[in-house]
Order: sequence, then structure tokens, then C-alpha cells
Amino acid sequence: MKTGGNPTINDVARLAGVSKKTVSRVINRSPLLSDETRLRVETVIGELGYTPNPQARGLALRRNFLIGLIHDNPNSQMVLGVQQGILEAIRETEFALVVRPVDRGSPAMLDDVRHFLERQRLFGVLLLPPISENDELARLCESLGCRYVRMGSAKLDDDHHSVASNDAEAVTEATRYLIEQGHRRIGLVTGPHGFRSAMERRAGFEEALAEAGIKLPRGLVANGDYRFDSGVEAGNRLLDQVPMPTAIFASNDEMAAGVLHAARQRNLAVPQDLSVIGFDDTEIAGHVWPPLTTVRWPITSMARSAALKLLAGTLDDDNGIEEPSLFLSKLIRRSSVARPQPE
Repeated sequence: MKTGGNPTINDVARLAGVSKKTVSRVINRSPLLSDETRLRVETVIGELGYTPNPQARGLALRRNFLIGLIHDNPNSQMVLGVQQGILEAIRETEFALVVRPVDRGSPAMLDDVRHFLERQRLFGVLLLPPISENDELARLCESLGCRYVRMGSAKLDDDHHSVASNDAEAVTEATRYLIEQGHRRIGLVTGPHGFRSAMERRAGFEEALAEAGIKLPRGLVANGDYRFDSGVEAGNRLLDQVPMPTAIFASNDEMAAGVLHAARQRNLAVPQDLSVIGFDDTEIAGHVWPPLTTVRWPITSMARSAALKLLAGTLDDDNGIEEPSLFLSKLIRRSSVARPQPE
């Protein structure tokens, strides 16, 4: 059964003997239909080869087929990993991705996000840390009828609205590995102030030291902001200590690479003179020398799951299985860690 030109929703409605609204309900999987009506409409759609127009559907639903990624995060590799995961989830669907950086320090942030959501009429949004930790932002999305999922280094919401990793436990494991190698004077490069990930990773680091009865002097803690330059600066501050640390844990790979750079400038050999561990397992971890021991953060898998949570009930291959909400990070052992040299 074919019509002249491209079939329209009017053609489907006429041949199925139903209204356009009923056809729209079938397309959008509304439960407010009998199985008989649904089957009749779907049969006509198949015979005509009718393909719904996303823009028209967007008008009908008062939403565009757009997934928003809202973030204020200095770690570009992390943001790229999230984008990759979302794009994997929406591949071969009619959804598209819109990325919106915001300034979490601005008093107008919530208003800016509100205007963005209202203007774009997004189907749903993925909120990255640290703004995902803002409960007001989650309530704003809910008040506007916009689906949302929050990503974090710890659980931030119910399972339908969050995906999380086990940062603290993963860093505890990484620090235990340094201690098992014989390190007792271990430096820490923290993440940015106000980031839950920075707090979780520091907590994991300190837990491992406490288990081993190792104190953490103030001089062995240096602040960073997840960028390479801050890793260089923090690395130099730690290596200025007397005696200097035999190992350093940096709260992400960018800063760990900065620590390696600071060590190289001082003609220190890694891992012979200094062991270094990072966090993320981004591409930089395998590109630096020596290859970086790091905690693999499954950020792409987390983002893919978050996007599929947003799209729950809308995809043809939706099998009704709920996406996971907790993703486990794990230590990846490479060449940047060795036993400390005897004093």
C-alpha cells in the first residue's frame, strides 16, 4: 500500500480509520490505547513506509529531540569522554546532543539554565559534576518537565536520576598499592575546591593512610584544579619538601602528567626516584613516559548509561532492563610505580 509522494500522518490516520492524535499516541508509545488500535495503526505505518518527522513530533510533544549536556568542568578529557558515551547511546536514533557550558560561580546560573531549557525545549539533560551536586538545579529540571540524570563520584539522587562511581574506594585501593610497595611518605595533589570528586578521592587516600598508621603532614598536600599546569605547580611544591615524598597520588591524569613534568625538570627518574599515580585513565595516561599507573574511571560507560536512562521508554530496542546506576573504577598498573629506593 503506497501513496503518491512521501506518506504523511494524515495518510496513516485516514487508512487506519483513526485520528491524527491516535497515530501520534502510537508513535510515542502512549499506554492510552487498545492493543487492537495500536496494531492496526502500526500495520498501516509499516505498509506505507511512513517515517515520523522529528520536528513535527517535537511540536506535538512540546519537546525537541535533543539531549542536553550541561557542565562547568575544567577537565576537557572528561567532558569528551562523556560526549562519546552520550553519542553511543543516541546513535541510530533521532536524538541529537547539545552541549552547554555554564558558570557555577555565577549568581545567575540557575536563570541561565532555565532560559536554556525553555528555549531549546530539551527532551532531557545530563548534568556533570560539580553542578550535578546542586539540588536546586535538579529541582529546576523537574519543575520544567525536563528529564534529568546527575553524574557524580558518589550517589546524588535515586537510581532513575543518577549514575555514580566509587571514587573513594578506588583511590583507597590505589594508595594501598603504593603502601604495599613500601612507600610511607606519599604526597597528594587534590582536585578543585567544592568538587565532590576531589573530596571523595582525598577521603579514599586518607583512609588508606589511616589503615596503615601513616600520618599525612600538611606539607604533603598540594591543591590543584584538574589542569596540567596546576599539576606542575603542585608537583614542585611537594618535591620542595625535605625529605621529599617517594610517591605522589594526583587526583586526575592531567595533574599527574604535570607531576611527571616537574620531576623531569629536576632530573628525577620515574619510577626509580618517584612513583606517581593518577586518576581517570584518559589517553594522556598512555601517552606520557613512563606510562601512567592510574585509576580507570568508566566515564564513557557512565555517560552512555545516563543517556539511556533519559531515553527510557522511547527506543525501539528498549528491553525493559534498567540501566546500572553504580560503576566501579579500578586500578590500572603501568610503569610509573616501583618500590622506593633504600635510604
